[in-house]
Amino acid sequence: MYSVLICDDSMVARKQVAKCLPPDWEVAVHFAKHGQEAITALEQGKGQVMFLDLNMPIMDGYETLKTMGKKGLQSNVIVISGDIQPEAHERVKALGALEFIEKPVKPETLQEVLRKHQLVELEEEEAELDESALPTDIRDCYQEITNIAMGQAGDALARILNVFVKLPIPNVNLIEVSELHMMLQDIQHKDSVSGICQGFIGPGISGEALFILSDSSFGDVAKILDINEEVDDQVQLEMLMDAANILIGTCLRGLANQLDLYFSQGHPVVLGQHRNIAELIKSNKNKWRRTLAIELSYGLEGYNVQCDLVLMFTEESMNVMNYKLSHLLED
Repeated sequence: MYSVLICDDSMVARKQVAKCLPPDWEVAVHFAKHGQEAITALEQGKGQVMFLDLNMPIMDGYETLKTMGKKGLQSNVIVISGDIQPEAHERVKALGALEFIEKPVKPETLQEVLRKHQLVELEEEEAELDESALPTDIRDCYQEITNIAMGQAGDALARILNVFVKLPIPNVNLIEVSELHMMLQDIQHKDSVSGICQGFIGPGISGEALFILSDSSFGDVAKILDINEEVDDQVQLEMLMDAANILIGTCLRGLANQLDLYFSQGHPVVLGQHRNIAELIKSNKNKWRRTLAIELSYGLEGYNVQCDLVLMFTEESMNVMNYKLSHLLED
């Protein structure tokens, strides 16, 4: 009997992976919410086969693979992640992973990988999973579908700029707009920022996307784009618009595809340039009320580039989205 370890900070993702295991594969299934828990489990002799996410708190997938190498911990590691950048595939393979499967995971894909590496031992008796260890949580659902969408957005940015994008862990909260600045407090005291807002609408759903780029990022963005002219306000505005268009459009398409929806995007509006985050939100807060806010903070490896994307959905939109997510969980 194999010992299988599923490591992902998302309860929904852990449940999906467990459901995708071959029904006649006799295994003992264990779960970890981050890499540190996974390392402990491996040290206890669990996890002959491990399904590993990359973007997790405390210890991410990359650090987990590095720590396994340092400690000499053995496991057949299959990475399952929403980070679809080609370099992410190469990095995990170099760190010892057998395969890379893109989220959302499908039973046929996972089982094909298991057969390829001769990890499947078919038995007549079905493996019994402890479903009580896999509670359903709607916030976790939002985080997981966002994780997949942001991976697609990061891949688009990486291909266009030819850089490696450091993907964040999505921050999902139902908040009052007066609390919005708290979500962005990491950049509030460090730098002035420039921001763009773009509305979007779909069947029964509406919201706005807020894209914020630290002013200190413009110099390195210009280097990446080989811009030799003076980086004045007009050039910075063009870079701001381009980056916002890539991330907002790709993230919304990723969410829409998973929810079987379609979003139409409005014209982007410049909220301000070279202002602190409090001023940016204060002058526009009459547009927003209580909202489901999803925050993503992107960085580019090797460059001083930091941007935040906040997707804000109206309370009314949550009824439709919760309905869609409930059906997604049943599938």
